[in-house]
Order: sequence, then structure tokens, then C-alpha cells
Amino acid sequence: MALNSVKETVASTAADAFEATAPDTTARPVEVLISGAGPTGLALGIDLARRGVTALVVERQPTLSRGARGTGMQPRTQEVYDDLGVLPAARAAGGLYPPMALWEDGRIAHTHQMIVRVAPTPSTPYSDALMLPQWRNVELLHDRLRELGGSVHLSTELTGFTQDPDGVTARLAGPDGGVRTVRARYLVACDGGGSTIRKQLAVPMSGPELAPGHAVLADVRLDGLDRDHWHRWQLSSGGFLTLLPLAGTDAFQMLAAAASDEPDTSADAVRDLIAEHTHLTRDHVREVLWTSLYRPKAGMADAYRHGRVFLAGDAAHIHSPAGGQGMNTSVQDGYNLGWKLGQVLRHGAPDTLLDTYETERRPIAARILETSTRLHRSGSLHRGRNLHQLDVGYPDSPLSRELRTDLPDGALTAGDRAPDAPCTTADGTPTHLFDVFRGPHFTVLALDAPDLDPTPLTRAAGATPVRTVHTAGPAPDLLDPDGHLHAAYGTTPTVFLIRPDGYVAVAAPPQTAEAAITEALATHFGAAPVAV
Repeated sequence: MALNSVKETVASTAADAFEATAPDTTARPVEVLISGAGPTGLALGIDLARRGVTALVVERQPTLSRGARGTGMQPRTQEVYDDLGVLPAARAAGGLYPPMALWEDGRIAHTHQMIVRVAPTPSTPYSDALMLPQWRNVELLHDRLRELGGSVHLSTELTGFTQDPDGVTARLAGPDGGVRTVRARYLVACDGGGSTIRKQLAVPMSGPELAPGHAVLADVRLDGLDRDHWHRWQLSSGGFLTLLPLAGTDAFQMLAAAASDEPDTSADAVRDLIAEHTHLTRDHVREVLWTSLYRPKAGMADAYRHGRVFLAGDAAHIHSPAGGQGMNTSVQDGYNLGWKLGQVLRHGAPDTLLDTYETERRPIAARILETSTRLHRSGSLHRGRNLHQLDVGYPDSPLSRELRTDLPDGALTAGDRAPDAPCTTADGTPTHLFDVFRGPHFTVLALDAPDLDPTPLTRAAGATPVRTVHTAGPAPDLLDPDGHLHAAYGTTPTVFLIRPDGYVAVAAPPQTAEAAITEALATHFGAAPVAV
């Protein structure tokens, strides 16, 4: 199906689903209903839209997310955005975190680099956390969703739902006060830490206890501070106040420990906090753009799937903001679930493929929750490569098959993130493996395996899209003049099946690769593939 046709189908079907006006009328069904238009819901919507899956995204708020909120985009999430077609705009709108300046007696006493800089490598081209205010992040995701023919219905709240073996029937309260009934094959809760859907499912959330304490969060425009530092003042109470210049804007994000459990978050109160704890006066604060109250919470849902309903993002796990892990983990939830829904709804994969969403993502959330909680409790100001999420992988997943033996230490194996590598096409044109992987298809990477015949992998028209690339033989697709590809993937002839979300599903010797990949595709991912 052509891209324009996909856009038209997605847009028209989602619109038809929303136009039912009578409370007892079931609209034309959609395939996926997404409740919540934060980064998680929008990333999932993008991934489904580019697969031609009809998705309806609803958001109870009258506008997209306001406020900078979480600002850090880790390198692995940047790779996700690269694949989804959002990264160029995100990098143009964002920037790197500046060094932190600690203020004492009205002057900067010393500075340090809180977020450690890491040089890019051929296998990890995005190596530093990118600062991007969440409101801008959401705008860019929404723009991309609209490019693909999708949209968000604002002021539309999911108030209840029922499910049966074939789908979900949801009640949506719209901006006009009317109630619409929408039928969907699947429902995904991206509706935040207080998820209405999770509560209706009665799914418990458990996790570590965080020390009580509250903070006021605000976006402000002010004078009297340079934009080359992340400014921090230690408070006599033991807390702190910070002012972070937000990349791509003329605003600062303020975070200040609160003196009470129910602090005043008004614009005047924000001015008072800044005047009380810094050398600035109230008059230095030109405008208070947005305020919020932060209460420390941490926890994880006991289950991510309940029949045809899935929990994703903050609806599934809540993190301390320490280390900038929550939003990144959430976006990657949507990225993991999106391609699996696409395989089930478009390419004949069994519904059991969707069980692997919880199997793969819940242990990751548990590990990251432990990390963010440890950082929260320690008060450490050091943020290193261990937070980049590049080491997230699924070696124990039922979708990962490692069929080689006697591998050296550190070798790329099934379940690992598939690294990038600069290389060239057969005519010498520079390219990258990420360029080859980009898109909703699987990739068969035949590394020094020229005899692999892709024909058996292309027999069933209309099934799973797979792209096969050879690095050797009489007609190679990719050349490795500088050795980066072999440095990342090894020097032993191997055939890799790369999942649509950029992880190695199968790694096999050339002699057994055809059978192993065909079996994996037929067993887990749908019918035999069709070339793209």
C-alpha cells in the first residue's frame, strides 16, 4: 500500500470511529485505541500509523502537554526517534546539558559536568543525553503523527470500557459533553501514573518507598543569569533550587524543594521562592509560564497485559526523575508494543506475540526503577553512560535465538541492540546500518554469507516485510571499507535477523540460517516474509 493511501486510510477510519454521537451507538471500529497523548501514546501512534494500522489517540486535556517536565532524551531513545523519523527535528530543537554551577554568597563557587559527555563511536552515533523540553518533544511527535495521517482528539476522556474475546468497547466523553462509544481490537493505556484504565482493571502497582518531600516545578523567563550553566543553590533546609536554561527556548526550568506538603504553586509563589533562595529578586522573573507540584513516587504495575488491554509508560511504571529514565523507558514501551501490534494486525502473527511485550519490558522497567530509586536516595549529581539505555536488551526473550557456539567475550548476540556502522553501498555511496534498518520491516543481515538465498524468505506475498542485505559475494548490498561493520558484528560469517525495533532476533551460522529465520518468522512473527 502506498504511503499516501496508508495516511488516508488511517485518518478516515480514526475519524469515522470518533464521529458516533449517540451514547448507545458503536462507531466504525478501529484497530487500536490509545488513551493518552504524551510521549508514550504519540510514539506508539506514529509506529502504528507507518504500518497502516488504524489507531485512535485520545487525550483528556484540552491541549498537548505543557511544561518542560522531563527534559532528558537518552541515546537509545534518540535511536528510536531516528527510526520513527523524529530525530532530525528533535536535535535541531534541543541541545546538550550545560555544566552545573553551584552558587554560594551570590557568586558561582565552582562548576562541574553533572551529565558526563561521551564521544560518539561508529556503533553508537548518539552518545550524549539530549535536552529537549517535554512540551517541545510532544509537539514534534504530534507533528510526525500528523505527517503520517494520524491525529489526536483533545478534551476527550476515556471514562470506561468493557472487553470480550474479540475486542474492547470504550466510552469517550468529548468536548461537547456527549458520550461516544468506540470499538477497538486493542486498548493501550498511556494515561499516566494515575491511569484510569489501570484502576478499572484493578491491577496493583508496587514498588519502593521514597522519602516524603515535595518540590515546585516551573518554567520561567527571567533576567540576571547566564545560559551557559545549570544553576544550583543549596537550601538551609537541606534541599536545593535549580534553574536550568532550556535548550531551544528563552526559558529556564525551576525545581525547588517545598517547605510543606501542599505548597503554593502560583506565579507569585514561584517568584518568592527564587527571590528567597537566590541572589535574584522577584523583578528578575519576567514571566512564569507553567507550574506544577512534584511528589516523589516509584512503582510498577504487577501486570502489563489484561486480555486486550495493555499498560504502557507511566501507567505501567513510575520513576523518580533522578537520572532521566522515566520518559525514555516509556517511549521504548510504545516502540516495543507498536511493531508487535502491527505484526498481529497486519501480518498474521499469533496473538501470543503480544504476551512478549510484558515478558520483555517489565524486567527492564524493574531494573531501571531500581537505578532511578538508588540515584534518588543517594542524592548523587553524577550522570554517566550507564543511564543511556544502550545496554537494554532481551537475551532471555522467547523471541531471541542464539544458534552459534564458542563466541568470544563481548560478542554481539541474540537479544542485543543491533549497533550502527558506517559503510557504503555497492557503488561506494556512504550509508549507515541505521539507514538500512529504518522502517517497519525486519532486516536479514548476511555478514560474509554470500550463499544465503533470500528467495525462500520471499514466497508469501502480503506477509511480513523483510529486507535482505549481503556484505559479500558477486553482488553485495553493503561494503565495509573501514571495518566498522565487522567491528560491531564480528568477523565470523553469520546471518542476523534484526527486529523492527532494532534488536537481534536470530544469530545463526550461514549453514542453518535459512531454516532458523524461516522458523522464527513463521512461529513468532507471522507468515513467511515478503521482500521490501
